[in-house]
Amino acid sequence: MPATASETIEAAPAQAGRLRLALILGALSAIGPLSIDMYLPALPKLTHDLSAGPSLVQLTLTACLVGLAVGQVVAGPLSDAWGRRRPLLAGVVLYTLASLLCAVAPSVPMLIALRLVQGAAGAAAIVIARAIVRDLYDGAEAARFFSLLMLVNGVAPIAAPVIGGQLLRLTSWRGVFVLIAVIGALMVAATWGGLRETLPPGARHTGGPGSTLRTFAGLFGDRVFVGYALSGGLAFAAMFAYISGSPFVVQDIYGLSPQAFSLIFAVNALGIVAAGQVSGRLVGRVRLRTLLTAGLVMSLAGGLALVVAIEAGLGLPGVLPALFLVVSAIGLITPNATALALTGRPPAVAGSASALVGLGQFVIGGVAAPLVGVAGSGTAVPMGAVIAALTAAAFLSYVTLTRGHRPIG
Repeated sequence: MPATASETIEAAPAQAGRLRLALILGALSAIGPLSIDMYLPALPKLTHDLSAGPSLVQLTLTACLVGLAVGQVVAGPLSDAWGRRRPLLAGVVLYTLASLLCAVAPSVPMLIALRLVQGAAGAAAIVIARAIVRDLYDGAEAARFFSLLMLVNGVAPIAAPVIGGQLLRLTSWRGVFVLIAVIGALMVAATWGGLRETLPPGARHTGGPGSTLRTFAGLFGDRVFVGYALSGGLAFAAMFAYISGSPFVVQDIYGLSPQAFSLIFAVNALGIVAAGQVSGRLVGRVRLRTLLTAGLVMSLAGGLALVVAIEAGLGLPGVLPALFLVVSAIGLITPNATALALTGRPPAVAGSASALVGLGQFVIGGVAAPLVGVAGSGTAVPMGAVIAALTAAAFLSYVTLTRGHRPIG
């Protein structure tokens, strides 16, 4: 049965529609940083309020990251089979409810469980947003649109910690989750009223779970796909190690306030936006692999500089520029690694491919997050070591697994 005009978008939207689409998809793909960054300034206070150690509290980050990873593996294939709109709406509604429950969690173990649900529900927004881009664009045009999304969703990591830090002047960490739930409700309304179906019934993947598993196996067996997904995921995980460790390093070791930390965090996030916009402007004139290589080299340089700064006792003047390099590089790495991984994939499997891209980001990030706190909150060495190792692994996996690949664009 053919799809109606209200059910499908069969071609890339015009300029006005493109801007609206970017705003909605950018907001949806910002669920990850929104779920994590807004309550980062409250981590030390949460540790005190719930009488838990830093490593246990950091598991609330890990649980959210694992949920974001597992949820993508489920929601991506479902969107290939059922279309993008229904799984997306269900995920954002559940995300809003889980955020409200996080606000009343009585203990860290309960908060960890609820954060897992929150992340799994929010994952639908992230993975389906990427799949929608692939439904409409390919190659360099997809990379350009992903860079546009980074301009939109880059507001989240800039604004979220600042809002969270200022909110702590008025309320506790519980109030932060209430605000996240309110934002989730606004996303439900925007998705319902402003986002149409982009995968018509005739283009959907109808082979069932067995076919989905074969699709996953084929993608895992594709050396080049794995190379782009893994290198992007490892670099992204380095940023999550920074996200997990920096509240304790900046506040407990270097003595800055939650508000000062939130401003530093916002400056680093602004670096992501700036690098993403540079990437978007260069796409079409510079090859995607060249842009990705530049981002991975920039990330590796920052990781190595961070270790030197910590070991040499250079303090914040040495640590902050190194972290800025690591974080800003994501603006070059993510849009180009994602576009290269998804380019050429048929829309019927775009959700599954998008899920595996996200899996690499959030599973590795979930493992890395608690490692930065294994030595307690009195040393920055674990954070520096984890970030340096991840940036090095990202560069090596890219060089090793994607060698010889010559994509168009």
